[in-house]
Formats: sequence, structure tokens, C-alpha cells
Amino acid sequence: MHAERVMKGRLMAAEMAEQPAILEALLRRRVQIVDQVRALLPHPLSGIVLVARGSSDHAAVYGRYLFEMASRRPAGLAAPSIQTLYDCKVDFRGYLTVAISQSGRTPEVVTVLRRMRASGARTVAVVNKASCPLERQADLTLHVEAGTERAVPATKSVTATLLALGIVAQALGRVPWRAREIAAIPRTISALLDDGHPAESVARQIASAGRVIVTGRGLMLAAAFETALKIRETSSIFAEAISAADLRHGPIATIGPGFPVLVLSGHGGSAADARELGAHLRRRGALVTTVGPGRRAVIPLPATLPEALLPIAAVVRAQQLARLVAQVRGLDADTPQGLRKVTMTR
Repeated sequence: MHAERVMKGRLMAAEMAEQPAILEALLRRRVQIVDQVRALLPHPLSGIVLVARGSSDHAAVYGRYLFEMASRRPAGLAAPSIQTLYDCKVDFRGYLTVAISQSGRTPEVVTVLRRMRASGARTVAVVNKASCPLERQADLTLHVEAGTERAVPATKSVTATLLALGIVAQALGRVPWRAREIAAIPRTISALLDDGHPAESVARQIASAGRVIVTGRGLMLAAAFETALKIRETSSIFAEAISAADLRHGPIATIGPGFPVLVLSGHGGSAADARELGAHLRRRGALVTTVGPGRRAVIPLPATLPEALLPIAAVVRAQQLARLVAQVRGLDADTPQGLRKVTMTR
């Protein structure tokens, strides 16, 4: 039985293990990428729009925070339906558009990038696969070069995309980390993968309850979204992510005794907010698991990483936990029932 459990999710585990080398290779191209993006930027830069779906949409949430912090210009997520369903003509002169797609083949993302470019935007595509339709609609294409993913849940392409967005942010202005801190990401992720996962009891709680809420705030919100998606994909249970701020406004009423909640925490004010929310949830009887760099965290994140880079580590923890929940439920994380690698939304 143990051998059978280990075999399930083996493709996902193997692709997770590739992440440090992929991130290291991407960092070696950092100076080149920064120079290419800077050369493309409109002057003056009015703002940045990100276009994505699925796991890439969660990466876009992360990029939105980084881009606005670095550029000091408004950054936001596109609503693709404005273009594809309502055929609304929008003036994007002075804007940088960054489209994110692992496959580069999602028709909706391709269409939106094409229309934004035609409306005056400078365009960047962040993709994993070369010679894709999205690349043909971009002024500049950033290949994350994560390689083919055979497991349905995206892992290595997600962390590579997050790091790529961090590199793009460096082209926009001042970023909230030092060069040595981003350079340490591959070693940090390798250490996380080597320590296994310290929380099988958490996986059993989630599997037993058949539901979980994942919450975070600010930069950690993107990791919360990705954590919930990975658990849904691998384990076919109800996993929902919600901003810690929004959770307090009504949705918290649904959380009572025995309800598992993952609280993603950062440093400083983010950590204080997470502690306050965790205490409130415990008073309601929730089974609260803190994921963060603090000493009290059940699922630890590296304390050496600045908050702006912590989401990359949190996503790796999400991958580990999601695979473990699937194993506890006797499911194969590699091939979730009813899911495909590429969803062709238009």
C-alpha cells in the first residue's frame, strides 16, 4: 500500500524537483530580460495590464502587486470578456500589457493581447512553450523554459512564471528585495523540497473535512489562490481562496468548529494581520494552520526571504500539501479526473 501511494503523483513530484535548476537558469538571463523590457516600455508609462487565466491568473495577481510597487504606476488585471464577449474598444496607448500563459495557446488570452496591441499597448508574452500563438501577438516574448509538464497540475511552470514576473518588475523600477536575495531563490526552493513536508496531519484534516479555506493578504494572496487551486485540482475537494480582508466581511460566518483554514503569513504587518485573523478563527472553532516564516508556523516558509519573494516559496509548499492531500485520499495527483492540461476558453 505504501509503494502504491508513492507511485501516485510521481510525475508531479518529479516536476516539482526540477524547479531549482529551472529557476537558476532563468536568473542567469535576468540582466538580458531587464534590458529588453526597459527598451520596450512606453514613455511616459501610463500603467500596466496583465492578462491570464487559471494558474497564470494567480501569477498575474502577484505581478500586479510587484509591478505597481516597482513602477509607481497603476497595475491591474484585465477582464478578458470586455474584449471577447462585449467587443469593447479600449485605448491602451501608454500602457504595457503582460500576457501570461503556460501553453501560449489559450484563445482568449491570444485574442485579448492582439486587440490590446492594436489599440496601442506595448506587449510582453510570458510563456513556457516556444513558437506558440501568443508569441506571435507580442512585441517581446519571455520564455520561462520550464520544459514540458506531463502532470496536469502545473508546478514548475508556475514558480518559473512568478520569478519571471519578478525580473520584469526590476525593469519597471525599484523592487523590494536585494540582488543577493533573489539570487538565493533556487537554493531556498531546493531546501524546501529536500525537507519533505512537515504537515501530514494538516493533509489529513483537509481530506477528512472535504473542504478548506485558504486566506492571505497583499503579496501572499496570489499564493493563497494557487494553494486552493492545487488542492482542488489534485484532490477534487472544495478549496476556496479569499483575501484575509474580505474574509472578515461576511464570509467568515460560514467558518465554524472543525472547518480547516490555511492562513498564509508574511513579515511585519502582514504577519500581525495573520496572527489576529488566526486567533479570531480559532475562537470560532476552526482548525487553523499557519503557513509562514514565523516560529509558530505549522508549515514553515524561509525567514530569510523578503515578503515580496515569499509567495514563490509558499507556492512550493502548496504543491507539497496538495500532492499529500491527494495521496491521503487515494487519488493520483498526476491525472485529476475530468481535467486537461490546456483549457481552451474563448
